[in-house]
Amino acid sequence: MTRYLLERTQLISSNVVTVFGFFQSPHNLKHITPPWLNFTVKSATADIVERGTRICYTIRWFGLPMRWESLIARYDKGVAFADEMLQGPYRYWYHTHEFKAVPGGVEMTDRVEYELPLGWLGRIAHAVMIRRQLEAIFDFRAREIARILGR
Repeated sequence: MTRYLLERTQLISSNVVTVFGFFQSPHNLKHITPPWLNFTVKSATADIVERGTRICYTIRWFGLPMRWESLIARYDKGVAFADEMLQGPYRYWYHTHEFKAVPGGVEMTDRVEYELPLGWLGRIAHAVMIRRQLEAIFDFRAREIARILGR
């Protein structure tokens, strides 16, 4: 299987406590997810994420409802956490969120490692649309994070 990587870094004019605190709430995901995905948190085992927290949500992808379940597999308070997909549309999905205080605010880095199912069909889908769609989702996310937490 081919493993892909999407990495984004963003400077947020705020402090680590505020930024990390925003991302600790599973319910804030809806505020930084494009409306066309119809993202809904169905359940979370905790109101504030920590290692072991499970989050179940649904999205609509090209009109098809999909269930996604994530596990917080890594958690370093104020520094980083990672969510791993347990169930969802990808063969593999591991999303690391890192937060670092820098002059001017917080440098936040998202690193997503992912694999698609369906072998060569998955590779074609990635080349034709999946990569562009993920880029669009993370572009939206960056704009909303800047709007909500500061440029």
